[in-house]
Amino acid sequence: MLQRKYRLKKRTAFTATYRTGVSFHKGGLTVFCGKLKTDNSDTKIGFVVSKKVHKRAVKRNRIKRLIRESLRLYIKGRLDFDTKYMSLVFVGSAKLLDKDYNYVDNIVKKIMSMIDA
Repeated sequence: MLQRKYRLKKRTAFTATYRTGVSFHKGGLTVFCGKLKTDNSDTKIGFVVSKKVHKRAVKRNRIKRLIRESLRLYIKGRLDFDTKYMSLVFVGSAKLLDKDYNYVDNIVKKIMSMIDA
């Protein structure tokens, strides 16, 4: 599970992140980035999979679990995890329904390298 200090919780925070218009897409995973940081606060992270992807919650939750675990290990591996954005929202698509953990992990690493650049 993602540490509490990194969780994006409120609906208003999600909509504010979508509104900035900065996004990255790779292999069925889209990341919306919030405003640029002005202070030394932690980056908040949220996960979304729409009902349009699949009607069964089990399938949607599996995609979120794969993304969340991959990102948790990415953060754990980096002692100084920090991005230039205040918030990130990871949005999974139907392309991730039949993919395994290794595929999702590679996609998350590629997107995080795009964000850090």
